[in-house]
Amino acid sequence: MQPEPNDEALSIQEQFYPELPCFGCGPVNEQGLQLRSYAADGGVSASFVPWPEHNNGLGYLNGGIISTVLDCHSAAAVVLEAHRRGWPALGGAALPYVTAGLDVRYLRPAPLTEPVELWAEVIEASEFEITATVELRWEEKPRATATALWKRWRPR
Repeated sequence: MQPEPNDEALSIQEQFYPELPCFGCGPVNEQGLQLRSYAADGGVSASFVPWPEHNNGLGYLNGGIISTVLDCHSAAAVVLEAHRRGWPALGGAALPYVTAGLDVRYLRPAPLTEPVELWAEVIEASEFEITATVELRWEEKPRATATALWKRWRPR
């Protein structure tokens, strides 16, 4: 049974999947990125502070880390949407949906030493699949964007 999103201090991850060990957003993965996303006006927002180890070799945020936080931040928007629509995880599934596709566009370098902002919103939803757009911003400019396709997870 999933909790109601009633504690504004808790992130979406902490409210809906507190035991998930995901590298990007799993609350119990102590070596992970520990991304925390929050419901915001019409979408989901987060702030992420890169680590020195996330260096792409040129002094900027690594593209793989960018993809990971875009994917995981879109997950928060999808899980929140699924909860609002009454589409819980099916028996045995840790999440109601899983990533089926992530189309990332790198627009300009993202800093390695300063917080970046993330924004995601669901643009299409059915019980079978949900599509979200997600953006990584710094200094109010998009650094990377993605469209994430999530499919209903049906454990076997």
